[in-house]
Amino acid sequence: MTVGRGGESWPMQMRRAKLLWWLSYVALGLFTGFFAGMLGIGGGLVMVPALTMMFAAQAGFPSAEVLHLALGTAMAAILFTSLASLRAHHQHGAVLWKIVAQITPGILVGTLLGTLFAASVPAKPLAVFFTAFVCCVAVQMILNLKPKAARELPGAGGVFAVGSGIGAVSALVAIGGGAMTVPFLTWCNVRVQHAIGTSAAVGFPIALGGSLGYIFNGWGHAELPPWSLGYVYLPALIWLVPASMLTAPLGARLAHRLPVATLKRVFAGVLILLAAKMLWGLLVGKG
Repeated sequence: MTVGRGGESWPMQMRRAKLLWWLSYVALGLFTGFFAGMLGIGGGLVMVPALTMMFAAQAGFPSAEVLHLALGTAMAAILFTSLASLRAHHQHGAVLWKIVAQITPGILVGTLLGTLFAASVPAKPLAVFFTAFVCCVAVQMILNLKPKAARELPGAGGVFAVGSGIGAVSALVAIGGGAMTVPFLTWCNVRVQHAIGTSAAVGFPIALGGSLGYIFNGWGHAELPPWSLGYVYLPALIWLVPASMLTAPLGARLAHRLPVATLKRVFAGVLILLAAKMLWGLLVGKG
């Protein structure tokens, strides 16, 4: 029997390493689920850089595909967390279903186009775009910009166009759209709790279109690790989903009880650090 460090066999070390990665996926799911519910985001802004670093540190993950795998896996996880967050916000009467119906067609069109584009972009340029987007979101959270009092939602055509843009960018950076939907709705003077709740509902069609797109575009890729469904890595997804669904309702309930301005600023700082670490790892070739 081959013996590794500490007198343990290599199979035992491999099992221990696998268990540690599973626990890491659970911890990541608990963290992202909470903020997904509280801030009306899908959690991808945290999941993508974290999963990119996790995948890059494991054997069997091609360096050119770790970001695409992180994007696809995060988008698939959002499909489930958005449902949990949506249910909690709907119970509080915070989902404006008329807006959801108006914006969803544009969301689906933009999301499918975004996944097609993301699959054809190399990891490093995609990482630069992701980091720049995260920094823009973080600045908006820190400044907590307020809309003009007379600003209202645009007409049906304008909402469709905005939805298409949100869907396309959401697919490129694997988010549930809350990072753009919530600022857009609050900028149009929608009450913040309603903006967060509506964003949670919008996150589902984004995640559905995005997941299907990443599965299709990664299907049959020879270099992907075992148990990959296109660009969705199933072992990570299996542990992320239950954990995130557990804490998403808790975050949604707290969003209706606590002021979120301070939390947004703290969360913005975490986003910048994670995205910067992910970008540095990809540019210099380290996990």
